[in-house]
Amino acid sequence: CKTYEENLYSICCLYLMQLCLQAPTVLQDKMRMCSTRFTFVSFMFAATWVGGAYINGTAEIVYLPSKGLLWVQAPVGFALSLVIGGFFFVNPMRSKNYMTVMDPLQEAYGNMMGSLLFIPPLLGEVFWFAAILASLGATMRVILDIGGSLAITLSACTVILYTLLGGLYSVAYTDVIQLVFLVCIPFALINSATESIYYTAIHKHYQDPWIGKIEKQYLGRWLDDFFYLVLGSIPWQTFFQRVLSTASPSQARFISYLSGLGCFLMAIPSVLIGAVAASTDWNQTSYGLPSPLERGESAMILPFVLHYLCPAYISIAGLGAIAAAAMSSADSALLSAGSMFAHNIYRRILRKKATEREVLWAMRTSMLVFGAGAASLAFYSNSVYDLWFLSGELVYALLFPQLCCALFAPSSNTYGSAAGFLIGLLLRLLAGEPALKIPPIICYSACSLLDGSYTQLFPYKTFTMLLTLGTIIAVSYVATVLFQRSLLPRRWDVCNVLGETSTHTPLRQMDKQAGLQTVPLEENRD
Repeated sequence: CKTYEENLYSICCLYLMQLCLQAPTVLQDKMRMCSTRFTFVSFMFAATWVGGAYINGTAEIVYLPSKGLLWVQAPVGFALSLVIGGFFFVNPMRSKNYMTVMDPLQEAYGNMMGSLLFIPPLLGEVFWFAAILASLGATMRVILDIGGSLAITLSACTVILYTLLGGLYSVAYTDVIQLVFLVCIPFALINSATESIYYTAIHKHYQDPWIGKIEKQYLGRWLDDFFYLVLGSIPWQTFFQRVLSTASPSQARFISYLSGLGCFLMAIPSVLIGAVAASTDWNQTSYGLPSPLERGESAMILPFVLHYLCPAYISIAGLGAIAAAAMSSADSALLSAGSMFAHNIYRRILRKKATEREVLWAMRTSMLVFGAGAASLAFYSNSVYDLWFLSGELVYALLFPQLCCALFAPSSNTYGSAAGFLIGLLLRLLAGEPALKIPPIICYSACSLLDGSYTQLFPYKTFTMLLTLGTIIAVSYVATVLFQRSLLPRRWDVCNVLGETSTHTPLRQMDKQAGLQTVPLEENRD
C-alpha cells in the first residue's frame, strides 16, 4: 500500500526534475532549438495538444457509458489540424515573419480591431490552461490524497513558477517523460478485477459497451464537434509559436505532419485505460463501491486506474508521467496568453515605445494574472472534457474566420471584421452553453431537453463560423464598393479601407522604428 510520504517524495522528485530541465536555458544564446533534430522538435509540436487534459479527457470519454470510443474525436481532430495547419498556414505566417497569431489580424484590420480580436484567443488559452490544471489537480489529488481545491492550487503555483523559470525549453523532454505512462497499461489489463476489454467493447458487463454508439439524432452534434476540433485548433498561439521557431517553412510543414501522427498515436494508451476502467469491477479494488461514475468522479478515471489497478511503484511512475504531460502543455498555454498580451496589446497599443525588458516584465505579470484566473475556473470544472471543449468555442466561431480572411482574402477590411465579430459573438452567446448552465435563446432545429437542460443537436458552432466568414467577406466588399464609387463620403471612412493613409504597421517594422531587437518569445529570458 502506498503511503503519503512515498507519494509526496515521488511528486517532489518529479517537480525537481521539471525545474532542473530548465538548465538548458542558460545556454540560450548558443543554442538554437530550430536546428535540432526533427524528432526532438516533433515532440514539441505534439506537446501543443498532448497534455493532461488530452490524456485524462480521452480516458474519461471512453469510460462514460453515454459516450464511448466513437465520441473520442480529439485524437483524429487534433492530428488533422496539425496537418492542415502545416499545409495551408505555415507559408503565409513564415513569409511575413509574424511573431504571434495576432500579427496578421492587426496588420489587416488595425490595432484597435486587433485588440478586440485578442479576446477570443485569450479566453481560449485561459480555458485551456484551466482544463490542464483540472487534470493535473485530479492527478495530484490521487497521488497526495488531498482535497481538490488544494491540489489545483498547488498545481497552479507549480506550473506558473515553472513557466516563469523558462518552461518552454523542457516541453520536449517532459513529452518524452510522459511515455513512461505506457508501462502501466499491461498491469491494468491483467488485473484480476478487470474483464477482457475485447469482450466489454461490444457486450454489456459492468456497464454499457465502451465502444459507444452514435445515434442518428446526435450525428449533427458529432460532426459539429469534429469540425470544431479540426479547424478550431489551428488559430492558437501555442501552435504558431512552434511554427515560427523552426529553421524553415519546409521543416515546419514536415514536423507538423509528423506531429499529427504522433498526436494520434499518443491517445492510444488513454483509450486503453478508459476501456480498462469500463471493464473493471471496482468492488474488487480498494476503491470499492459505488463506482467512479456513480460518485461523479469520472474526470479522474485515469489516475484511479493507475492508482488502484497497478502495483505501487508502477502507479507512482505512471501518475508522475501524467503530471509531466500536463505541465508540458500548461506552460505553453500560459506563455501564449502572456506573449500575445505583451506583444500585441502592451507594446502595440498601451506602450508603443516600451523597451524589450519592459515588455518581458509585462508578459510575466500577465502570466500571473491569467494563471490565477485559470485556477479559479478550474475549481468549478465538473468535467475535464467539458472545459477542454469550451476552451476553443470562441476561437473556432470568431477567430478562425478572421485569420483565414486576413491571410487568404486581401480584400477583407476592418468593417467586415467588426461585423463578422459581432454577428459571430451574438449567435454563439444566444445558442447557450450547457456546461455553464446557460440556456439557449436561439433554439436551432433538433434542440432537445436533456438532463434538465436544452442541448443544441444542430451543428451550430460550424454554422456560426461559416456565417462569420461570409459576413466578413460580404461586408468588406460592400464597404469597399461604397467608398470607391463615392456612394459614401470619403470622410466617413474612419477605418481607411481604401488604404490611402494606412497606419497598419507590421510588428517587426514597428520594432525597428523604435530601435528594438525582435527576439523569438522562446528566447525572451533573462
